[in-house]
Amino acid sequence: MLEHGGGLRTAAAHYDIPLADWLDLSTGINPEAWPVPPLPDAVWHRLPEPGDGLETAAAAYYGNDSLLPVAGSQAAIQLLPLLLPRAVVACISPLYAEHPQAWQRAGHRLRFLQNATLPRALSAATPYVLLCNPNNPTAERHPREVALDAARQLKKRGGWLIIDEAFIDPTPEDSLAALAGTAEAPNLIVLRSLGKFFGLAGARVGFIFAAPELLGKMAEAMGPWTIAGPARAVARLALLDGAWQEAARNHLKAASTRLQQLLQAHGEVKHTALFAALTTAEPAELHEFLAHRGILIRRFEQQPLLRFGLPGSEDGWQRLAAALSDWSQP
Repeated sequence: MLEHGGGLRTAAAHYDIPLADWLDLSTGINPEAWPVPPLPDAVWHRLPEPGDGLETAAAAYYGNDSLLPVAGSQAAIQLLPLLLPRAVVACISPLYAEHPQAWQRAGHRLRFLQNATLPRALSAATPYVLLCNPNNPTAERHPREVALDAARQLKKRGGWLIIDEAFIDPTPEDSLAALAGTAEAPNLIVLRSLGKFFGLAGARVGFIFAAPELLGKMAEAMGPWTIAGPARAVARLALLDGAWQEAARNHLKAASTRLQQLLQAHGEVKHTALFAALTTAEPAELHEFLAHRGILIRRFEQQPLLRFGLPGSEDGWQRLAAALSDWSQP
């Protein structure tokens, strides 16, 4: 199993700090999640089924009805490589590690293109190009028009462009989900998740947008009842709540700017609305320094990179600021 953020219980045991005393900034999940209301009893007692409004709400939110609900985008990440012919995959890296692992397990060959642009990835002349936008963990972005042009170029040679847009909800204008699997971009595959922006990681709800034939294959491979009834009900309501979405985007924009300003004295910072990536000379030492103070961040050992999520309270912000100030002292 690969390591992910959110391993708070492991950290609590390792550093001998009670679970309740931690400030967990190790994920890019919105700390102020969509408020889940009481749910009807029926969603607990009946088998989940299509026609409950989830697909309709998702089509309206994402602007595309060529979709399939999945048990978190992770389910699609694991299945998709099994449904496409084995070939060479250009991965713009570093990226979310579950992607390359899934393609390798399915027998594909990978070419890792470190911090590459999309034009550079296209020049590798592989049938598939895979990327995260915004990228996890570096926060790099690929402009929408550049990504759409890449899909068109790959189409000409019979290839596919796969984009994980798990962190794009705060800037929906940058998304290509509305075009995936349509006549304009039939070879474009886009993954989305309710875990990050909506803060509903525990519901395990995501979507894949792709050509209908590929969606049919995935639905058949997954089988029935892949998303629990309560999760479907919550996801539908969250996708319909436009007022909360607008307020959340405004709040996250301000919070991400605050985090970037807090970190900029400690190295190079790139940020999305949901996390900041800090490149620093002493990543291991800073990670340990904060952990011993009950602040959990994510360290990426293959590069000098630390990822910081957003504090969920003013106390959390002050605690992080104080710890970083202590770190700066000679």
